[in-house]
Amino acid sequence: MKKILIANRGEIAIRIMKTARKMGIKTVAVFSEADRNAPHVRFADECVCIGEAPSNKSYLLGTKIIKEAKKLNVDAIHPGYGFLSENANFAELCEKNNILFIGPKSKSIRMMGDKLAAKDAVKNYDIPMVPGVDRAVTDPKEAIEIAHQIGFPILIKAAAGGGGKGMRIVENENEVEEQMQRAISEALSAFGDGSVFVEKYITSPRHIEIQVLADSHGNILHFFERECSVQRRHQKVIEEAPSSILTPELREKMGKAAILVAKSCDYLGAGTVEFLVDSKLNFYFLEMNTRLQVEHPVTEFISGVDLVELQIKIARGEAIAIKQEDLKINGHALELRVYAEDPMNNFLPSVGTLNTYKIPEGKGIRVDNGFEEGMDIPIYYDPMLSKLITYGKTREEAIQLMIEAIDAYKIEGVFTTLPFGKFVCEHEAFRSGNFDTHFVKNYYSPEKLKNNIEEEAKLAALMGLKIYLEEQKILKTPIN
Repeated sequence: MKKILIANRGEIAIRIMKTARKMGIKTVAVFSEADRNAPHVRFADECVCIGEAPSNKSYLLGTKIIKEAKKLNVDAIHPGYGFLSENANFAELCEKNNILFIGPKSKSIRMMGDKLAAKDAVKNYDIPMVPGVDRAVTDPKEAIEIAHQIGFPILIKAAAGGGGKGMRIVENENEVEEQMQRAISEALSAFGDGSVFVEKYITSPRHIEIQVLADSHGNILHFFERECSVQRRHQKVIEEAPSSILTPELREKMGKAAILVAKSCDYLGAGTVEFLVDSKLNFYFLEMNTRLQVEHPVTEFISGVDLVELQIKIARGEAIAIKQEDLKINGHALELRVYAEDPMNNFLPSVGTLNTYKIPEGKGIRVDNGFEEGMDIPIYYDPMLSKLITYGKTREEAIQLMIEAIDAYKIEGVFTTLPFGKFVCEHEAFRSGNFDTHFVKNYYSPEKLKNNIEEEAKLAALMGLKIYLEEQKILKTPIN
């Protein structure tokens, strides 16, 4: 493998390129007209414009990307995450054009991309599932019958896609019809597929996922778990590894279950098996993400492996050189997704220019970054600027370092999730490990964040005044 095209942008494109460069592999960046001067374009060995700013006219044009890849004699394509990463048709297109797709086979993507098909695939492997039905439901009356069997509250959920779209929590019978119509409509709009299913809603869940890697030689390994319970709009904001609630026994059980899920769909490459864990530490299979996850750096920190390097080696046909028993958890890692969003205004995207943009540095700090000072935030794409990752020997150490790194991160021109990240890290529920996916609903409000910021400003002013008075005192003290 001599040349890889990265079918993505921003921080993940640069992150993949760094590993490719380390391995002596040339890289090709693709870019839209909006990203012409983006850092990932300059970082690559070669680059090619693939279209206009909107993603459906650039980064989602699979056929055009393949065409450009062939022109440039590309051996492989890495899709990153988002865009075409879980598009079975694109993976198939790569296969047909003799270009290695650095990810699973198209059939695995197709199977796991449909939640009903995924449930069907794993049901023979004795993997715990959330009570409900494993078929599409279109009639509200049937949904009510199912709800009475499994008990309210229920979750009406889109069979295709993810990211919290096409998902509705229903507390009682009177809400079923309306919420079902909304879920179907949202699923149709987002995924072109209105299929929904019904399952029991786990009231105080933890969102815990297991990183797996599988090669073409029959080896499947898990690289421990990630805790992803701090979310807004059903999307993760803070992730950590390992989870503070898993015992070694439960970790082993979930790891084995994740390997079986990968086995059920003949998986190849890096994937993540997602579980819900209830208050009694029962776990249930949720879905499988057939790509590299946004939060993969926390796993890299605690396991000491480069997941992108392993992805590339697997795509080249190499066997995983590591054994499961060789893998050990070392320390603790934390990740904050730094979004250009306003946490004071329902996390709405914040558009503007990065007038000041300084990232933190130091031991135990990693920033996977896709922006630089002076850049505008494009309105066309996900508003994530970077990922801030900290690592410590203990969870407490990683949290404290995250607070210090947030303070050292200087951004002016747009609102970001940095203050929210600090709020979480300083909150007793998070620090104690006693929280679930309802953290934002239960503990966060813009008013609380505002009060925290104002309190910090007061303390900073008082400290400044104290230092000033002490300096004045020194100046006035006569020297004998």
